[in-house]
Amino acid sequence: MDKEALKEVLFPHDKAREIQDLMIEDVHNALKSRQNMVLHAPTGIGKTASVLSPALSVALKNDLTVFFLTSRHTQHKIAVSTLKQIKREHNADFNAADFIGKRWMCLQNAEGMQSSDFIGYCRKLREENKCEFYLNTLKKSRSATLIAEKALAELKVLGPMHVEDLMENCKKEKLCPYEMASLLGKEAKAIIADYYYIFSPSIRESLFSRINKELEKCIIIIDEGHNLPARMRDLLTMKLSNLMVERAMKEAVKFGFKEAFESLKILNEILFELSNDLNFNREEKSVRRESFTDLLNKNFSYDGLISGLEFAGDEIRAQQKQSYIGSIAKFLEAWLGSDIGFARIMSKIEAGKKEIATLSYRCLDPSLLTREVIDRSYATIIMSGTLSPTFMYRDILGFSNAIEKEYTSPFPSENRLNLIIPETTTKFTRRNNDEFEKIADICARIANKVPGNAALFFPSYELRDNIYRFFNSKCEKTLFIEKNGLTKDEKEQFLENFKNRKNSVLLAVSSGSFGEGIDMPGILKAVIIVGLPLQKPDLETKELIDYYEEKFGKGIDYGYIFPAITKCLQNAGRCIRSETDKGVIIFLDERFAWENYNRCLPKDMNFKISLMYEDRIREFFGK
Repeated sequence: MDKEALKEVLFPHDKAREIQDLMIEDVHNALKSRQNMVLHAPTGIGKTASVLSPALSVALKNDLTVFFLTSRHTQHKIAVSTLKQIKREHNADFNAADFIGKRWMCLQNAEGMQSSDFIGYCRKLREENKCEFYLNTLKKSRSATLIAEKALAELKVLGPMHVEDLMENCKKEKLCPYEMASLLGKEAKAIIADYYYIFSPSIRESLFSRINKELEKCIIIIDEGHNLPARMRDLLTMKLSNLMVERAMKEAVKFGFKEAFESLKILNEILFELSNDLNFNREEKSVRRESFTDLLNKNFSYDGLISGLEFAGDEIRAQQKQSYIGSIAKFLEAWLGSDIGFARIMSKIEAGKKEIATLSYRCLDPSLLTREVIDRSYATIIMSGTLSPTFMYRDILGFSNAIEKEYTSPFPSENRLNLIIPETTTKFTRRNNDEFEKIADICARIANKVPGNAALFFPSYELRDNIYRFFNSKCEKTLFIEKNGLTKDEKEQFLENFKNRKNSVLLAVSSGSFGEGIDMPGILKAVIIVGLPLQKPDLETKELIDYYEEKFGKGIDYGYIFPAITKCLQNAGRCIRSETDKGVIIFLDERFAWENYNRCLPKDMNFKISLMYEDRIREFFGK
């Protein structure tokens, strides 16, 4: 694209890269004709600027609003930075707003609360005029106070502004960051937010009523879109366990809700009655909606139980911010929902000396939330570096009138060596000490030969630890072992230590803290994906496969194989992060060479199947 064309789309730089300019043009043309897009765009293209620039230019010309949706904190910063550059380079007249989860924006120390509890807690504070931040921000008419108006004028001059900076400014004036972001949002042409702000109907309705927006006049951009299906399924999934009920019973005693206590006691007995036939050889079973509701209706009115628990939950939240009783009421209400696109599962596990029985209402179909947004919005664009195959995401998310594009990596192909080593497997039937040692031996040979740091990704912590027993003595480099459940600060410190220690090896888990979303340009010289991170073939997975088979005729692909390959590709993407990076990507499992799995790998990665991996690595690094 020439300079004039780039200027028309408000591109923030003097020139675009070769593949980037094609992506900008594709997005601009699609938006002008109101078409949706499904984009597979590998790292290095500059996805944020390539999509945000043409989207903003179309929005400004047509009085629309751009929503840039991302679950990653770092992407919020990149999007804000891009908007700042656009405003500066083109002297463009627009405002922007940045939102994260409402409770994380709250200055009342509400971070530890559940989302459902926070909603009630926040509402109660506002209704009783007990939140000084809210009172300082809005009048009873919901218009801005004089203090808020003054702060708003300053924020518009300083913006676009990242949410952390907004919160710091609000803290000084004792203003509500969420309401201030909402006031900014009324005039904003670009809004950065989490997926839930658009795809949760109740959250969207609440936000849009505050900022006076209509979905039909919004361009929706979904970043890291490979995460969207699971996030949407989780949003509609509800669970009830005997642990929740027992904690709710303690709440009932503490706050004097005797009738609620008696109801919860019976509810606990019903959970164990439903799970009585489950042993540890058969830990799950499908249940019908009526199997649960009929047992409850024998003892009391189902609707009456919900009402009673809702009342108790509201009263308790007013005193201690959160309530298990209130959460149980929400589950009971959700349980009455449709069977289509959902699975109802009873499970039982042993934790120490205690049995935990859990009843789940699990969503199988993310399009139950996404289709309406896609159909109603001005246009929706979903993108990711691992959105392949695009047709799967088109199908399961409910895209219509969609253009599908798969762009190639902009990084020099000679800077990477992609190998499949079909010499071992993590297949369940082959998991034994001999296989673990064989895997450890190959990984150690590769790690020792690579000049620099390497990362190994395993399907699970248990498998990682079994292989580590042998790998530890074979590897000549410093080992960094990922721990489960790292906090944000612990994760950052861990990564910093790893980056600063040359000739180190990270042993991580495919779906753990470091499987995606981390950026270490110039650090990793090798990534080894050990085995296929296939979902455990539990009842939910089987239900998902059956559902996608009936709906699309692609149950195994959509419900089992493609999600595992996507995780592998995310892990592999940690290696080459810039055009000067050079590294090897190893897929270590014989199944990657099988046609059923090999066909799922992107063709442009040009994987070579080889048992002569040491020679190839030596030649690649010129050693």
